[in-house]
Amino acid sequence: MRGKAARPAGGTLVAPGHPAATGEPDAADGEAIRMLEHQLGVLLRRSRALSAEVGRAVHPELEPGAYGILVRVAEVAPARPSDLAAYFGVGKATMSRQVKGLEGLGLVEREPDPADGRAHLLSLTGEGRRRLDRARTARRRRFDGLLGTWPQDDVRLLAGMLARLNALMDPERDSDQR
Repeated sequence: MRGKAARPAGGTLVAPGHPAATGEPDAADGEAIRMLEHQLGVLLRRSRALSAEVGRAVHPELEPGAYGILVRVAEVAPARPSDLAAYFGVGKATMSRQVKGLEGLGLVEREPDPADGRAHLLSLTGEGRRRLDRARTARRRRFDGLLGTWPQDDVRLLAGMLARLNALMDPERDSDQR
């Protein structure tokens, strides 16, 4: 008796009994996942080092983890610290400590949240915006230098594939599917 072809999450039809149809990886899939895991590990380590370097370009005393917070505040300001903590998956106390550090360096400022007198809203100071823009411009130049020999279609493909992976790992996506 023949089974029906299955269409796994990737959308491609596969034959019944194929590991993709049963959800079990075959040896080649396992090797591909191991290669991906290794390359992501290398990328993440290098990304952390680059973020620390760019963070020092923003301000020599900026903690490595605070650079990402600064970028997020720039993207979504005005931002509530509790929303930032949820976005980064850290506790409110950790976020509070990081925000105090950013304030102490003159990179962010807080003002009362008009919708909730107990909360604050964060935004970049003028100096914070200037320093972040300078550092981001330098980082873009670095990527241009690294990827300058790649065809633009390859750069777009890489960006698109990373976007797909990031979407799969988005915590909000997980909560939407529950």
